[in-house]
Amino acid sequence: MNKGKYYLTTAIAYTSGKPHIGNTYEIVLADSIVRFKKLNGYDVYFQTGTDEHGQKIQLSAEKAGKTPQEFVDEVAAEIKRIWDLMNTTYDKFVRTTDPEHIKLVQKIFKKLYDQGDIYKGYYEGWYCTPDEAFFTDAQLVDGKCPDCGRDVHMTREEAYFFKMSNYSDRLMKHIEDNPKFIQPESRKNEMVNNFIKPGLQDLCVSRTSFDWGIPVTFDEGHVVYVWIDALSNYITFLGYDPDGCHGDLYNKYWPADVHLIGKDILRFHTIYWPILLMALGVELPKQVFGHPWLLIGDGKMSKSKGNVIYADDLVDLFGVDAIRYFVLHEMPFASDGTLTYELIIERINSDLANILGNLVNRTISMTNKYFDGEIKAPTASEPIDDDLIKLALETPLKVEKKMDELKVSDSIGEIFTLLRRSNKYIDETQPWILGRDESKKERLGTVLYNLLESIRIAAVLLEPYLPETAEKILKQLNTDKKDWDSLLQFKGMVPGQKVGTPEILFARIDAVKKIEEINKINEAKAPKESVKPEVTKSEKVKEDVCYATIDDFEKLDMRVAEILKVEKHPNADKLLVFQLKIGEETRQVVSGISKWYKPEDLVGKKVVMIYNLEPVILRGVESNGMILSAEKGKKLSVVSTLEDIPSGATIS
Repeated sequence: MNKGKYYLTTAIAYTSGKPHIGNTYEIVLADSIVRFKKLNGYDVYFQTGTDEHGQKIQLSAEKAGKTPQEFVDEVAAEIKRIWDLMNTTYDKFVRTTDPEHIKLVQKIFKKLYDQGDIYKGYYEGWYCTPDEAFFTDAQLVDGKCPDCGRDVHMTREEAYFFKMSNYSDRLMKHIEDNPKFIQPESRKNEMVNNFIKPGLQDLCVSRTSFDWGIPVTFDEGHVVYVWIDALSNYITFLGYDPDGCHGDLYNKYWPADVHLIGKDILRFHTIYWPILLMALGVELPKQVFGHPWLLIGDGKMSKSKGNVIYADDLVDLFGVDAIRYFVLHEMPFASDGTLTYELIIERINSDLANILGNLVNRTISMTNKYFDGEIKAPTASEPIDDDLIKLALETPLKVEKKMDELKVSDSIGEIFTLLRRSNKYIDETQPWILGRDESKKERLGTVLYNLLESIRIAAVLLEPYLPETAEKILKQLNTDKKDWDSLLQFKGMVPGQKVGTPEILFARIDAVKKIEEINKINEAKAPKESVKPEVTKSEKVKEDVCYATIDDFEKLDMRVAEILKVEKHPNADKLLVFQLKIGEETRQVVSGISKWYKPEDLVGKKVVMIYNLEPVILRGVESNGMILSAEKGKKLSVVSTLEDIPSGATIS
């Protein structure tokens, strides 16, 4: 069965640092979609990778004391490691520092210039370095970047511009004629009403203020704007050629069926990218899907906010499939999802251990107990069986419909509806009672067959979401019937064959003990709050002193912070929980100084804090930074400023 080609891409990850679980969600989501499409009979090509040019990367490399290429080599390897850890099945992992990509981007830029779509001028306006994006006064939100909320700065430099206005009417018509082009619907309305209808300004497509980018071949000093470089990856790595000599992959798979991206970069993919393709005379992708964010509590995950959780840490705690299940199940189609350790544990216990794991274990165990593992033919059917069999045969079609709409969470819900119904069927038929009556053995064999076949159908459908778990279930069932066609008939399990040995798929987690374990791990990673005791003169002359270099010092971002509020830690007498004002930002910091200070004595004081310290959880409370203090003997004092310096001021 071949239903045709299916080309899906993720946004390529920006190589500014290690990806957190929010970034990782996108690759897992994409993997679940392409795995399902393969199961459903499509010829799939799945591309992901890394975006490796730009000012932010150049600055990060300089801070790290490395060349930009060395820096991105390390980060790209780490991103690929995380993608592989999450068991994703991409066909191509691309990197925009690839020499062939660079040549093709240069040819694209030159072609657009030669045909008059690009012209030279000067850019003067607001620029957000983290997002590599330009904004007008009207687009700023409270004077900040409308995409990430961070500071922007005024810049003026010579640049090349793309005439966006030449294509805005054509883009608007395409969106109107193709209602599924931008999904979900709310994202489309945002792009049309906030950007296209007010009028598109010409887009800056080169930079001269830094040099870590693809050089413009005909104008020394200019590098191609990172978004033109990054977006082009979707066609360059397939073998697109501006001169028309396209490669086989491009001819086979383009246009993309789905560009899967975060909602924060929707503008670049639904306005800039389609217009660029129009100018090149290239067919547009069929759909751009802006997925929601994975939130920690009620806020977007971000290193600047200090609330980052990494995928590999979660995998160490809970396993790959448990984390895949959580992020896929908890993210609605168009709304943001929430991640907490408590929610993960709840899902593992209720869904994976109980509904799924218990069903599989009970059914395999009863088959081994009553029939020595042999699968019996369903020769003693009763009307009570019909509802389960009907649902089992309907479920693949329901999942297919949901997946065609990219409603992944809903599709998983359909599979678990079948699993719940199977558990209910056990309660209805009571096989343990049938097993006591020799005259009911034929009926018992039918009941167990119906359960085994329902589990097989569910396991095959679960493979795109929980690949390792699905494989374990099918191994316990001892079946190789796992293609799509086998789901359309209720006869995949073969009478006379034997099932395997039951194994625990997901052990129940003691929530209290697990949270204690997580808190201990986080506390172990937490830095000490106070400096070492004063060194004596005799100690000072020792030659084993560990000196810090100026580079070490420059890594620290120390700032003045005003104490707004102080409370005792709910779970630790020695700790205080501070709310600190740093400029316009408020942060929470936990500090072990309750022995020396009463909360009411600290409010209003200005202290010195390390601003860029990695966030930690201290006895269940998140801490984003460290208040500096000095200790001598039994006396401790927080470090403060002599003058009345405003909060947020940088210390150097």
